[in-house]
Amino acid sequence: MTADAPPRLRTFLGHGGIVLTADTWGAASSPPLVLLHGGGQTRHAWGRTGPRLAALGWRVITPDLRGHGASAWSADGDYDLDLFAADVRALVAELDDRPVLVGASLGGLSSLLAAGEAPRAAARALVLVDVAHRPDPRGVQRIVAFMRRDPDGFAAVEEAAAAVSAHLPHRPRPRDWKGIRNNVRRHGDRWVWHWDPRLLDSFEGRMDPPGMAERLLDAARHADVPTLLVRGGVSDVVREDIAEEFCAKVPTARRVDVADAGHMVAGDRNEHFIEAIVPFLEGLGQP
Repeated sequence: MTADAPPRLRTFLGHGGIVLTADTWGAASSPPLVLLHGGGQTRHAWGRTGPRLAALGWRVITPDLRGHGASAWSADGDYDLDLFAADVRALVAELDDRPVLVGASLGGLSSLLAAGEAPRAAARALVLVDVAHRPDPRGVQRIVAFMRRDPDGFAAVEEAAAAVSAHLPHRPRPRDWKGIRNNVRRHGDRWVWHWDPRLLDSFEGRMDPPGMAERLLDAARHADVPTLLVRGGVSDVVREDIAEEFCAKVPTARRVDVADAGHMVAGDRNEHFIEAIVPFLEGLGQP
């Protein structure tokens, strides 16, 4: 398989029967690698990463989380973290082999709870992309403020792309705006983000509630699988001291930083992100 191979579409059933839409690359006989995006993103966040890892011998699966992209929305508007974790458990149960779970931000928290709390998802390893047991609240507030901005959407896709560039000034500007088209949908005569706006009501106040840090550390320890924390070198969500504390308290964890990347590591520096995780994946045994 080449690194530019197009994906195949597949659906999974999440918790409660909710339909999750996923892109897949690689042979059905290859070991599974599940890439879970962050809050407010879609499966297309892994559009460059998925085919590259499939070319190395993995069966790559990139689902839209509930309430995002082409996956179904929660009927009652509830997006508690435990629901996302339950979706990960359900997805893993549909696979014929233990997957490596690679989760960014919300996807990482969901993977951590799914693998480390009962009923534990049968994961082979965890890769946590710029997420640990606790965030820097200033970084979280900045992200939520961006997601709350422009509630009425945009007149053109280019306006949405300009808003993203302003939010991520450290990221090189794209040569064209095609990529942002995957993250917006048409709503009347406007373009709005491709996620349920009710997500924010669940996110705020639940990002770092009392006791959550110790709960996540317990989950990481009980998962008892090789764990890699990939931190963005200029992240304002996972500070260096937070990453150090996580690895000190989780015996199976180690860490790597991706220079010049912020919270959205794979989107900021995709080539460097792949270079950071491949040695870890190879250490699990050749696929």
